[in-house]
Amino acid sequence: MRFALSILVCLLTVDGASAQPSQVQGGPEDTVAFREAVGRSRQALSEWQTGNHVAGASVAVAIDGRIVWSEGVGWADLELGVKATPHTRFRIGSVSKMFAAVALMRLVESGRVDLDAPVHRYLPDFPQKSWPITLRQLANHTSGLRHYRNADFAPDAPIGRNAHFLTDREALTVFEHDPLEFEPGTRSLYSTYAYSLLAAALGAAAGTSYQQVVHDLVTQPLGLRTVGADHPYDLVPDRSRVYVYRDDLGRTIHAAFSDSSYKWAGGGYLASSEDLVRFMSALTQPGLLSASALDQMFTPQRLADGAPATSGAAPVGIGWRVDVDENGRRRFHHGGSLTGGGAIVMTLRDERVSVAILSNQLPRPTEALAAQIADGFAAVR
Repeated sequence: MRFALSILVCLLTVDGASAQPSQVQGGPEDTVAFREAVGRSRQALSEWQTGNHVAGASVAVAIDGRIVWSEGVGWADLELGVKATPHTRFRIGSVSKMFAAVALMRLVESGRVDLDAPVHRYLPDFPQKSWPITLRQLANHTSGLRHYRNADFAPDAPIGRNAHFLTDREALTVFEHDPLEFEPGTRSLYSTYAYSLLAAALGAAAGTSYQQVVHDLVTQPLGLRTVGADHPYDLVPDRSRVYVYRDDLGRTIHAAFSDSSYKWAGGGYLASSEDLVRFMSALTQPGLLSASALDQMFTPQRLADGAPATSGAAPVGIGWRVDVDENGRRRFHHGGSLTGGGAIVMTLRDERVSVAILSNQLPRPTEALAAQIADGFAAVR
């Protein structure tokens, strides 16, 4: 009975959980304007969290590559009373695709892959389609490969029964025999499976696994220790529990078990908010990637008829959504949604302000919330 009551207390205090103390590191943080920006951002995050009955969330902001504010709200584990912090590892959904995009550009720069080469150069056993597909088309969602279908999640389907795929190539069996939706390069169609194919190609080109490619070329060079695949059976330090809010029950419950091995690159990674802003900050100036590679990654792609390629409602570069905010400032961003996790990452390129917001429950944090926080800190940088 005591155990049941303790769970009930945790559930009843989700909306009232206090935020963790902010972490500031000098500089403009000593100004009144900065403290006001923190206060407004904290209030906006808290209102979003409580208004959507989200169990736990975290936020981090970096300016000029330095984390100036990070905070957690709510709970990483309701049953054990573990609070969310900026170091909590949340599921990041489709923000995972951004690590694939950067790994792709690093391999392009080293000459190990050609952005416009057909995928069969790297995966000759992938079934032939009506037209060739290039790595660029996989990355900018113009490949013609389909996205999810309801049948993919049926109880007798591999994803529906949580089959575990041991290799990048094995994960392609979910969709590899399906026809293309259209001729590559002629239309935009957001596809997580395109990133599964891209991951397999990158691993084959590098002679290793996709996860090892990301580790060697992205996370290790940047010191991102919390970023990695969400292996469901592993013991992962600081990994959040995952939740759903049931309107019909009026309470939060555990999310169903899921295995993301069919989509490591497309939506299967974990990260903390602090490591995500470190990652984005590294893309605001040459270093991890050259200036020319950065320009190419953040240049809106075009379809065969000259129309812009899109991801969601935004123009898309190599993976990243690239546009301007309401003040005309250049930015790159992406969101991620999946059961038990939500994420939004956004960087104002010229102001070098990066924001990451993560949660252990849907609905995911919004672009509007990230833009509001980024705008506040851009004003005091």
